[in-house]
Amino acid sequence: MTQTIAPRVRMLVLLFLAVTGALLAGAGPASAHAALTGSDPAQGVVVDKAPTQVTLTFSETVSTNDDSLRVLDPKGARVDDGKPSEVSGTTYAVQLHSGLPDGTYTVTYQVVSADSHPVAGAYTFSIGAPSATSVSVSDQEAGGGVVGQLYGFGRYVSYAGFIVMVGGGAFVLACWQRGTGVRSLQRLVVSGWLAMTAATLFLLLLRGSYTRSGTLGDVFDLDLLGEALQTKTGAALVSRLLLLAAAALFIAVLFGAYDKREDEEKRDLSFGLAVGGTVVAAGLAASWAMSEHASTGLQPGIAMPVDVLHLLAVATWLGGLTALLVALYRAPADRPVDATAVRRFSQVAFGSVLAVVATGVYQSWRQLGSWSAFTDTRYGQLLLVKIGLVALLVGIAWISRGWTARLAVPTTAGTAARESASGTSPAGASASEESSREKERVPAAAAGTGDAAGAASGKSRNAESPAPAEGSKGSKGSKGSDNSEAKDKNGADGAGTDRSEGGERAAQLARQQAAVDAARQKRLRDADGERFGLRRSVLAETAVAVVLLAVTTVLTSTEPGRTEQDAAKATRSSSSSASEADSTSGALTLDMSFDTGGADGKGVVSVDLDPARTGANEMHVYVTRPNGRAFDVPEVKVAFTLEAKSIGPLPVAPDHITTGHWSANGVQIPMAGEWKIAVTVRTSDIDQVTVSKNAQIG
Repeated sequence: MTQTIAPRVRMLVLLFLAVTGALLAGAGPASAHAALTGSDPAQGVVVDKAPTQVTLTFSETVSTNDDSLRVLDPKGARVDDGKPSEVSGTTYAVQLHSGLPDGTYTVTYQVVSADSHPVAGAYTFSIGAPSATSVSVSDQEAGGGVVGQLYGFGRYVSYAGFIVMVGGGAFVLACWQRGTGVRSLQRLVVSGWLAMTAATLFLLLLRGSYTRSGTLGDVFDLDLLGEALQTKTGAALVSRLLLLAAAALFIAVLFGAYDKREDEEKRDLSFGLAVGGTVVAAGLAASWAMSEHASTGLQPGIAMPVDVLHLLAVATWLGGLTALLVALYRAPADRPVDATAVRRFSQVAFGSVLAVVATGVYQSWRQLGSWSAFTDTRYGQLLLVKIGLVALLVGIAWISRGWTARLAVPTTAGTAARESASGTSPAGASASEESSREKERVPAAAAGTGDAAGAASGKSRNAESPAPAEGSKGSKGSKGSDNSEAKDKNGADGAGTDRSEGGERAAQLARQQAAVDAARQKRLRDADGERFGLRRSVLAETAVAVVLLAVTTVLTSTEPGRTEQDAAKATRSSSSSASEADSTSGALTLDMSFDTGGADGKGVVSVDLDPARTGANEMHVYVTRPNGRAFDVPEVKVAFTLEAKSIGPLPVAPDHITTGHWSANGVQIPMAGEWKIAVTVRTSDIDQVTVSKNAQIG
């Protein structure tokens, strides 16, 4: 009983993993791939004169619209003209109204990076002196919310459909050409095509809302759809749809005309199908490479072909693995996947793994740039998880190779199963004879009309009731008159009833025969120990591959480690320059890294003290992530201690101004000396840490 339900349970578990992976892939907002590396005015500065414009510099080129850059006064009113302009390749500016009053101003931006992902953020600067502001942007997200989750789900489905369609077609054409007539493999490849087509249309509809408003109601906004079609990503999605039409033609030929050809004719057609299929698959892979990671950054001319090769190798490996799993579980007993096909796929998969590793090493170097990025950036950490899953997958594949080698060696169970299937053994002969008898009975009743129907119904009635006594009504002597009388009474209705009963009986026999055949095929498959072991190992490989695909989808939506580290360096450099400028004017700036150990617990806290002298001082505290982006924490506290004079600690509780910015006025420093400035940062209810530095004040 366990063996009977196990395949269905395993397939359900696999489907559950796929859906879960897709949901995890879209669980959060997509991380941006373009980072803000500079601004003028800079974050947190106080300028004496109102600037005429605000400029932002990113790590790569971005796309803007009228609402991409906004500058808001302390009351939340816009003070920009709403038309960003490109100053240089990665620097963009927006003009400000003249005569702006003193106060704290908020700069918000929402743009689309060159690799198709939206990026948003905000910071503040002050004119004359800081002030309270009613602007709150702490909950601003790019590509977040329900639309972001749906977009992530669509990306996962499109990747999965591509892998199943391309890998399944490659498995049939290169490894098991007899599989073109297997219905389950046909359904698998067609399902991959349908999934990718539906996901592409879905992403195209979501694109405008995903990069702009993030509102689900804007999905069917034709203006946003028109804007999306004019972008590089929109063009890539439309190109993908056109290539999918060509892929549909390839699938139709592969499982139609090609399947009906003789073996010699198939060899002549195989080359043309292989060339055409490779061109279409490469074009589909290029629709990602030309619009995402590989199209920007370092060496795009090399990165895009490498990315295409990487995607094709992954699809051949993982998609072929899925096709092999379906063939092992669903192929009919008279056409099982043979050892030659499995060994051939093993060789193809080995070459694909080598290609995946080689192209993956190049991509990792290109996106990380340093060993420290493996542990210091989210991209590097996800990449380590992906490498671990690939290693696990290769390990399970090695076990599968062992089962594959044993498929060619007859064993007791395997020999018995094959003999039973062919009818050479006594048990097989009995099963074959029984099957023949069942099949003979089915045609006899399948006609459902005339003598066949009457024979079937007559046999049924004879089995249910005794024969009538000799000389009674209905006996041999009166058979003709009785038949005539019955015909006169019932006419067409009687004949219809006989045909109906015969048809129902034939259908019942057909269902019984189908159940017997299915049970026999299942029994024969499970009797082959080597094939059963191979199915289990391939199932494990496929389950790991589903998780690997989910991690890869998240990885493509995560800011590359190189970009994150470059942005952090630029932020630190900007902070150092601001610190030097402040030191010449008597102000003091201290930067301290912290790590509370909890989720989202790493960052940098900066303390600005002006004029850093005895008496009243103005203090500003800024909290940023390691990549330089401002973010909020539940609590920030500051304490001053002059240990040489045993003064302190003097606590200060600054007020929250805006995202990542706290301020306090009138901070009293009673005497000059080397003060210890300690900052306590709490990132959750239980995670907090205190960091400190010494500085000369007064």
